[in-house]
Amino acid sequence: MTSIRKTILAGAFALLSNSAFASETVSVFSTSGCGCCIGWIKHLEEAGFTVDAKNLAMADLWAKKMEAGLKEGQTSCHTGFVGGYVVEGHVPAAEVKRLLTEKPDAIGLAVPDMPMGSPGMGESDEPYDVLLVMRDGKTETLASYPK
Repeated sequence: MTSIRKTILAGAFALLSNSAFASETVSVFSTSGCGCCIGWIKHLEEAGFTVDAKNLAMADLWAKKMEAGLKEGQTSCHTGFVGGYVVEGHVPAAEVKRLLTEKPDAIGLAVPDMPMGSPGMGESDEPYDVLLVMRDGKTETLASYPK
């Protein structure tokens, strides 16, 4: 196969893999005016997701997190929902895609707090983990960044 054909096929595959997630709408809840939340939403959209964002009062946002099954120490500034899962905080789009592909028996993913270098939080090589949040509230590390 020629290198041109390989390049065309690789590009087509990338478009198809992103378009598969375009039908997945991520509902994102945050408080008004949070710049890093806007940055994370942009990151998801650039990765092919459709995002429906809503601003809530802090008490209502916290209630959404608790209703989703998140525990103290697993939360961040915004909460997303996609494909029956919760996605808490600055989770990289690649891990959201992995979640939707692998479909683990869990409530979702979390990047607690707001680590520098995570999507929406600016450039940094500060390490952080993406946690898989199990139904019993326990977590396990799904991925570590930077890779």
